Amino acid sequence: MLKNFGGSIAFTFVCLVLAAAYGWFQTGSVAATLAMLWIVVMLSVLEISLSFDNAVVNASVLSDMDEVWQQRFLTWGMVIAVFGMRIIFPLAIVAIAAGIGPIEAVRISLTEPARYEEIVSGAHIGIAGFGGAFLAMVGLSFFFDGEKEVHWIQWLERRLALMSEIKAAEIAILLLVIYGISLLLPPEDALTFLGASALGIVTFIAVEAIGTLLEMRDAAQKAAGQVVHAGLAGFLYLNVLDASFSFDGVIGAFALSNNMVVIALGLSIGAMFVRSLTILLVRQGTLAEYRYLEHGAFWAIIALAGIMLGSAYAEIPETITGLIGAALIGLSMWWSVRHKRKFPDGEIEDALRAE
Repeated sequence: MLKNFGGSIAFTFVCLVLAAAYGWFQTGSVAATLAMLWIVVMLSVLEISLSFDNAVVNASVLSDMDEVWQQRFLTWGMVIAVFGMRIIFPLAIVAIAAGIGPIEAVRISLTEPARYEEIVSGAHIGIAGFGGAFLAMVGLSFFFDGEKEVHWIQWLERRLALMSEIKAAEIAILLLVIYGISLLLPPEDALTFLGASALGIVTFIAVEAIGTLLEMRDAAQKAAGQVVHAGLAGFLYLNVLDASFSFDGVIGAFALSNNMVVIALGLSIGAMFVRSLTILLVRQGTLAEYRYLEHGAFWAIIALAGIMLGSAYAEIPETITGLIGAALIGLSMWWSVRHKRKFPDGEIEDALRAE
């Protein structure tokens, strides 16, 4: 356990020390500093609760990557996740939305937290459209797969697998949902929402295309007898996926604080633990042991995508988002345990016939 979470624990300690120093420097009060530390802890818990399904999906991709790329995801990917999505991304939103330079955006985030929160929150429509569309494509693509043999929610997942024979059926369904939501929005917001959603779908297709090209290159190298360290395609995919998952956490963090430093420290702790949890799931083979856990995670992704898209019209509490994801994953894990007890090791064929 320490091997998998030692780095996360050390990182947490450093972040808490930085938060304490920052709180004392800003307030000069022990009580105020402790209150700031408590918010940092709550933000980290929020990030972990919202991203457990992210860890499961990450593990399903990492299991096909060699150990070198797994380690790169935990190190380089961590830099992208922390500095890219928890710090640079909100500042970029402020700079673009307010039409200002990056230095001014940093100044606003540090000296005018209320205005900083207002600008980031004002960009919620576009963020919800892009993140929701991308995550919806991730979730739907898992179930719209004619080669998928294991099904958890039998009556529904089997039909979705059959519908995969229809070209781009999942895109058509998602576009109808996006259009329906856009009809509920004011014209200006609807245009922003539609554009951002379309960009989210295109981004997913682009990432898939890059992955396919890299796989073709790897196949050609293998055919030529060269040693291939598979992982670049998965590495790119995982970081885009992590970025989409972090959208709701960044926006939801403002319910606890509008201080950029506090938000960055809290969410970064959570992101580090999610990555350690991902590696733990891979190394212990948890996905293979719990038959339907991956299904529960992808249903949680679809639920999160629906909530993100729906939040463009109505505010949805982060508590609901976290509870739905946790409930789906917990139920799929319980169902997996139930299945394993019914069909012990060595009776896989019987299990498949039973399904």
